[in-house]
Amino acid sequence: MNKDMVLEVVKKYGTPVYIYDGNIIMDKFKTIRNSLPDYIDIYYSLKANPNISITRLLSELGAKAEVCSLTELITALRAGVENKNIIFLGPGKSIGEIKESIEHDIFAIVCESLEEIEIVDKISNYKNKITNILIRVNPSFTVKGTKLTMGGKPRQFGIDEEIILNNRTLFRNFKNINILGFHAYMGTRILSESTICENTRKILDLSKRLSEQLDIDLKVVDIGGGLGVPYFDKEKSLDIYFLGQEMTKILEQFHLEYPNVQLIMELGRFLVAESGMLVSEILYKKKSMGKNFLVTNAGTNVHMAAAGLGSFIKRNFPITSIKLDDSKKIEKEVYNITGPLCTPNDTVGIDVELPILDVKDLIVILNSGAYGPTASPTNFLGHGFPAEVLVIGENMYLIREKDTPEDLISKQRLVNFNLKYTITE
Repeated sequence: MNKDMVLEVVKKYGTPVYIYDGNIIMDKFKTIRNSLPDYIDIYYSLKANPNISITRLLSELGAKAEVCSLTELITALRAGVENKNIIFLGPGKSIGEIKESIEHDIFAIVCESLEEIEIVDKISNYKNKITNILIRVNPSFTVKGTKLTMGGKPRQFGIDEEIILNNRTLFRNFKNINILGFHAYMGTRILSESTICENTRKILDLSKRLSEQLDIDLKVVDIGGGLGVPYFDKEKSLDIYFLGQEMTKILEQFHLEYPNVQLIMELGRFLVAESGMLVSEILYKKKSMGKNFLVTNAGTNVHMAAAGLGSFIKRNFPITSIKLDDSKKIEKEVYNITGPLCTPNDTVGIDVELPILDVKDLIVILNSGAYGPTASPTNFLGHGFPAEVLVIGENMYLIREKDTPEDLISKQRLVNFNLKYTITE
């Protein structure tokens, strides 16, 4: 996205603002779609960016939807995703979420405990329905090369492979569920093609083994996803063409053996992360004990990932800047970039080399299309949610309005206590 378009968005909607390049989203989807066989379905993981318009854009491209809450389910449906193209994941689904999933006849509920399967069966019996489920497996194996491991270790996700095999007779007792197959998600932010392929091969083998031992007619295998994007120095993008070739070999072998089994891949960060940028304005420029600081109007509260919270080591997201007066000689300076919050954790960039900047110039944090404001404490100090704008070509669309103080206060209730006494010394 060019500088003029960014400035046009900022002029119209102010800062901080998230800007998403729709062309990048479309290119990412088309690239992965064209690299994989037609018989594997791509499900968009709304958790990465649950904006209804981005969900709609991906749905129109052909993506189905993976949701993890009632709000995400409603978002997907209102975005135009057909109910039969939705799966519901999550280790802690509420009774209400399970009821709504059954009521809407979504494609499948991915069950993550024996107790959850029992609940789905009971509710389905009460509603006189048969509900499709996938069993999420926590395998006995692990896969190296993931930034965040989600399987193969003690986890709240899924049912241990051993527990499934020790309860094989239990699954025959459920009368109101239809076990379509299995789901496994081993990790996220994977930037190794060989790791993704190994992961896929092992999940397919696991599904074959479990279906045989549980005597389940295998209809669906969800291989998860976890495809990463580069955020930090020395990280490289996945070679999608090479990955597609290697994955196709593995999938084709399975498909020849199980031609009627539907395959699912879940993608979130991979589809949207590189499309987004967070644009903030420099409020103050200052020095402290020899360090240059730029205090901006966006920090941890709207971009927790860039601030490094939850990471053992603080590493900078790719950061650039826009000078409002670019007629001056371009010289470099090293800055610490912070947000407006009253906490030392509110730092989004450490020792970032940029052109010499002034108050009102813009800071741009790239690769911010995934896990941005919705994964951040946007209500901290009452700053609220920033505006979100989707740009496709020369067209810009406001896809979320900025929160106002009234938006944040309106849900609170003022109580008049009418105390009959005063506190004295």
